[in-house]
Amino acid sequence: MMSYVLILLSALLLAVGVTPLARRAARRLGFIDQPSARKQHTIATPLLGGAAIYLAFILALVFLGDRFYINQVAGIFLGATMVSFLGVWDDRRGLTPWVKLIGQLLAGSVLLLTEVRISFLPWEPLNIAATLLWVVGITNAMNLLDNMDGLSGGVAAIAAIFFLLFAAMSKQYLVGALAAALVGACAGFLFYNLNPASIFMGDTGSLFLGFMLAAVGIKLRFPDNSAFVTWMVPVLVLAVPLFDTGLVTISRLRRGLNPLTTPGKDHLSHRLARLTGSPREAVLLCYLLGGIGGVVATFVTQASVREGYAVGAAMLLAGVYGIWRLERIWTGA
Repeated sequence: MMSYVLILLSALLLAVGVTPLARRAARRLGFIDQPSARKQHTIATPLLGGAAIYLAFILALVFLGDRFYINQVAGIFLGATMVSFLGVWDDRRGLTPWVKLIGQLLAGSVLLLTEVRISFLPWEPLNIAATLLWVVGITNAMNLLDNMDGLSGGVAAIAAIFFLLFAAMSKQYLVGALAAALVGACAGFLFYNLNPASIFMGDTGSLFLGFMLAAVGIKLRFPDNSAFVTWMVPVLVLAVPLFDTGLVTISRLRRGLNPLTTPGKDHLSHRLARLTGSPREAVLLCYLLGGIGGVVATFVTQASVREGYAVGAAMLLAGVYGIWRLERIWTGA
């Protein structure tokens, strides 16, 4: 546990120290997010906060992580670096959704080549397809979730805390080290990103966090329970970004819009802000929902097949009801 604490604290301090430098570099290099009708902020805000998260994460692991385990995650580091540079490019020049998708698939393929993959399905082609779908899905879900001050970083930190807890329970040092570095990097960045934010993580950060959370979720193992049940654990931990993606996808398709290329203020956070009258309260509610998902996931780690699937079905029904209810409120039906 002491090594986890050291990695977490070092990543936190590095993020706190590096983020102001990233903010200065963003202004100098022109990485600025301008206000618009579809965005929440009203003043031009520097990007590149994701670069600070990336550096804090990598440096904490390189300096304090066990060298044997660091060598094992070379594929994860390479894939994470690929999506991070993809995000830098998108923040500066803008990329089409297809280019981003191809880049994410290539990064996911790096995981497959280094044996970081889903493995509980009966046929290998299904495991490969599920791995790519999971990586691309979570990467984009975190990217979509980055729409309000402190939201994506806070939700990622909460998810990483639960991954760290599960890794410590099952003595998986590698997963624990990765999760601890994520918690620290996100927490340090939040010093500058909570409302009112002085810097945004941009696609550089949201794509990196999504990719890393997906990879950590794949690496997590529960030797005392069946994979037929515990595959639900990462899904429940990441329930908030998955719910948000499902909500905007269904909502935009109902309105005849392309869910990937049509931005708007129709995310979970925007709807909660409209209901509560406060963006800060909306973000805190998303944190609470993320915590609930993690608590339910903790139960599933020890659940029988019947209990696990009963809980999973209940959460799925709750999600479907939540989408239906929010859509009715949104449309005034």
